[in-house]
Amino acid sequence: MANFKVGDHVGWNSEAGKVSGKIIKVHTEDFDYKGHTHRASAEDPQYEIKSDKTDHIAAHKGSALHKI
Repeated sequence: MANFKVGDHVGWNSEAGKVSGKIIKVHTEDFDYKGHTHRASAEDPQYEIKSDKTDHIAAHKGSALHKI
């Protein structure tokens, strides 16, 4: 599985279709986001990504992302 870093341009599939954005934060410990606890570890980090088209911030595991 690929590890991404802050500044990487990535894409993923959402309910609205294909989305792309830049990684703005990497989480390697559990964190609260939008009222939910997201599980993350150094071996399985989660990423906060800012959409290219909107100011929306999404949180995803690396397995849902691909580098653009």
